[in-house]
Amino acid sequence: MARRRQSVTIKHVAADAGVSLQTVSRVINKEANVRPEMKKRVQASIDKLGYVPSIAAQRMSGSRSYLILALNDRDRTIEDWRAREGSDWIDQMLLGGMLKCAEYGYRLIFELLDTHSDHVERELKSIIASLQPDGVILTPPHGENKLITALLDKHKIPFVKIGARLNGGLAITMGDDRLARMATEYLVGKGHQRIAFIAGSDEYVISEWRQEGWRAAMKDHGLSTDNLCERGDFSFASGDAAARRLLSRRGRPTAIIAGNDQMAMAVNKVAHELGLKVPGDLSIISFDNTPVVRFIQPPLTAIDQPVAETVSRAVELLIKAQRGEELPPMPVVVDGSLVERASVAGPPKLP
Repeated sequence: MARRRQSVTIKHVAADAGVSLQTVSRVINKEANVRPEMKKRVQASIDKLGYVPSIAAQRMSGSRSYLILALNDRDRTIEDWRAREGSDWIDQMLLGGMLKCAEYGYRLIFELLDTHSDHVERELKSIIASLQPDGVILTPPHGENKLITALLDKHKIPFVKIGARLNGGLAITMGDDRLARMATEYLVGKGHQRIAFIAGSDEYVISEWRQEGWRAAMKDHGLSTDNLCERGDFSFASGDAAARRLLSRRGRPTAIIAGNDQMAMAVNKVAHELGLKVPGDLSIISFDNTPVVRFIQPPLTAIDQPVAETVSRAVELLIKAQRGEELPPMPVVVDGSLVERASVAGPPKLP
């Protein structure tokens, strides 16, 4: 009678097959240096005993930990969790990362790190020492922190930067400049000429990329950007302040592109408070496309950020690097898209 699944370990498989623990580990890890007949014998024992490989068993070969570490910004993550405002960045990151890790027999570990802390090196060293990850995913703004990237380089741990400058290594973006251009072109196609932009925090290079895409599209169409750009910090309050500045000027914009959903929702609120109809008097496009923008009035047209697919691709890059496989040209770009909803129409007719 086969042992109960919960009690079967790699030792039982090795004993049943009459091989060493290391041989079983090599078979589990699908390593190339195992004879076909040995693979067949070990697999037969695995099937007979109902053995399910564990991370501990996989790590016995000593060359890999089979763990991928994803680092997210501590302050912003905790702030989003406490606000409970519908941001699903973490959900999408885990969805893409965990499913792709599972395909390859890896596990995704999620940790928060304060990129602004004087102790960032000490904290990261502690995480590395306890987990010994095979690779690290750096979400914004960690990819721009030279202390973090230098420490990972020192420990020879491959890492992928999401939404950061290339500067060598592995990098992946969502084509933020192209997406901002797409949003601008969409509004121009509707007849808008005074299209404003609310940029996010300058701590994030994606804010600059998005602003550059907007400026380039406006220039291509011979449209002025004077007094049409304001800076926020991705918060609702900063979007509120930026919208009031833009909408109080003479020759106010007929459309606003906001650097994230929170700022776009603030623009919508301010417009209604000022007696402006959305989209009759003001059209709005947002970045991110988190769930909440579907449920406000009107539902917001938004640039969809493919977070799950991006993190999935990041996991693939790290595993390929670990295996010494050929990598694509950097940076890898995972294209987003524009989701049309009710917040955009043509510009108001002049009296």
